[in-house]
Amino acid sequence: MPSTASATPSKPAPTRSPRAVRGGRALCLVALAAWAAGDATIGVAADAAAGRAKAQACAACHGANGLSARPDAPNLAGQPAIYVAEQLRAYRSGRRRHEVMSLVAQPLSDTDIEDLAAWFEAIRVEATPPPG
Repeated sequence: MPSTASATPSKPAPTRSPRAVRGGRALCLVALAAWAAGDATIGVAADAAAGRAKAQACAACHGANGLSARPDAPNLAGQPAIYVAEQLRAYRSGRRRHEVMSLVAQPLSDTDIEDLAAWFEAIRVEATPPPG
């Protein structure tokens, strides 16, 4: 029976450093613990109504209800609170950089971040796949 193996060598799978793997596992464990506790926020109680008021400053780029009309700004509506909060903290700390967001996130307190994250998570988004 003829062999079905490819004649061209395949590339080795990319490897991740042990530190990156541990960091990813730690984030997953924190998220899992928050989910298991029934609360996606960590440290402070989130207030979606307060987040809605604070999100007015986000509307210029991310849209009035978190649905951006700009191709260079992501939609925030419906994003998980833990994701939004982590990204805002990364901008605030400098771990993640963006010309505008790095400045916008600087003055945000942990409470501001949790409130914003709760607001954007509370917005329900419906996706309709194309027919076919």
